Amino acid sequence: MALTELHPVSETQVMAFTSSLGSTPVVTYARVPFRGKVLKIGVVQSGAVTGTATVTAAINGSAITTGVVSVTGGSAGSHFSAIPSGANDVNEDDVISFTPAGATGAVAGHCYAVIRRS
Repeated sequence: MALTELHPVSETQVMAFTSSLGSTPVVTYARVPFRGKVLKIGVVQSGAVTGTATVTAAINGSAITTGVVSVTGGSAGSHFSAIPSGANDVNEDDVISFTPAGATGAVAGHCYAVIRRS
C-alpha cells in the first residue's frame, strides 16, 4: 500500500460552503491567511448535480489560470479538483471566490483552495 503524500507545515487549506452548485448558483468566498501560491482548488458536492457544473476560482476578482473545476454528476461526497497553472499568487487578506455555473438541481458544495506559504 502506498503511503499518502505528506504535506509540509507551510501549506494550509481555506474552505467555503455554497448552498447551491446547481440551478440557482451561489458564489462563495474564503479569506487568504498569508502570502503564498494556490496549489490546488476543489469541490466536494453534497449530492449529484444534473448536467455539468463548473466552479471558477478567482483571486480578488481575477480568474486563476486553469482555475476551473468541472463537477460532472457523481454523488454525495464526490470530489473534483484542478491544479492552477498561473495567476495564483496570493497575499494575506486576499479573497478567493468560487463561482458555480451550468448545472441544475439543488446541490450544496464545499469549495477549497490549498495554499503554500511563500
